[in-house]
Amino acid sequence: MNDRLKVLISGAGIGGLTAALALLQRGFDVEVFEQATELREIGAGVQLGPNGVKVLHALGLADELARLGVAASAKEVRIWSTGKMTPLFDLGSECVERYGVPYYLMHRADLHRILLDRVVALKPGSVHVASRGVSYRDLGEQVELTMEDGRTAVGDVLVGADGLHSRIRRQLAGDAQARFTGGMCWRGMVPIEQLPEHLRRPVGANWIGPHGHIITYPVRSGRLLNFVGHVERDDWQVESWTEPGTIEECAADYRGWHPDVQLMIRNITTPFKWALFLRPPLQAWSSGRVTLLGDACHSTLPYLAQGANMAIEDGMVLARALDAGASTPAQALLRYEQARVDRTTRIVNKSAENLQRFHNPQLEDPVQADQYTSAEWDPARIRERYDWLFRYDAVNVPF
Repeated sequence: MNDRLKVLISGAGIGGLTAALALLQRGFDVEVFEQATELREIGAGVQLGPNGVKVLHALGLADELARLGVAASAKEVRIWSTGKMTPLFDLGSECVERYGVPYYLMHRADLHRILLDRVVALKPGSVHVASRGVSYRDLGEQVELTMEDGRTAVGDVLVGADGLHSRIRRQLAGDAQARFTGGMCWRGMVPIEQLPEHLRRPVGANWIGPHGHIITYPVRSGRLLNFVGHVERDDWQVESWTEPGTIEECAADYRGWHPDVQLMIRNITTPFKWALFLRPPLQAWSSGRVTLLGDACHSTLPYLAQGANMAIEDGMVLARALDAGASTPAQALLRYEQARVDRTTRIVNKSAENLQRFHNPQLEDPVQADQYTSAEWDPARIRERYDWLFRYDAVNVPF
């Protein structure tokens, strides 16, 4: 038994709420503190690989995922100028047969709401808004979290799930220097009825070009198309997901791209833009009764679609480690960290490698582009890049 250890979680994003739900289900007392003044996630898509879906199914969320998500049938690569398609891998029956669960495409807000509702159902009033954790104090057998407005909370364990600009990380491990990648991203949602049938398919499409790429997929039961575009430009260095741009600016960044791309851009409801920075993943993120998860300790570029999945995995492994070692919380947190550090570091590094793969000078010429995509995305290379990701099982991995 865990003797009802009280766990404080700073941050109510996907990782923080996954941890909260997994802990509550194991009998822990949990309080979640969120800086936002209302509980909502931003309007962006999230790809849930089998490794993330396994965790969510284990938490009892299979029905909600099936209802609100889109079970992907495939992934494909398309060349920026010609639109030529190269299939990557089957994500339908083959995915279920190989990994045991579907690959889901979801609206981030839908996943956030599913997790939040389950947490609040298990412990009403456990999620506190307008409560930004800014520092902590080691009390020996307990830890105290201080909010921006001076309020405090005391618990047996503190989890910093407070994202890229984590204040808990700053105190625990210092602030690593973020390196600007020289690129920025566009994101937006397109009402699916405004698109032709061939752009409505339940697939993840990756448009690749010499100086940019675009990823699209349907979300919200297929009613919206999620659009994320990366472009190489160094005149925008604001690291925020909520900074609006204009359709005209976005279209200009993809001038000369295939008409399908221009059509999607013209129908984005509101395009947002954010600069991409790379931080070295921490190799140690626990100290006494305090630990980190998700972007707070291993933020990643979005080129393996694993950011949310890593946070989901973290939440499950953390809950399992604390459940197995509730009598010695500090040691349990170290076991959680040790179980996760090699995998998360590898994901961060492999994701960064994909930038050069997606943006390659050979893509400028149509003939070279065909040869390049055939070589880079042949079945053997695809299995090498993705099988280790999807086979991971956070519900059972030893620690």
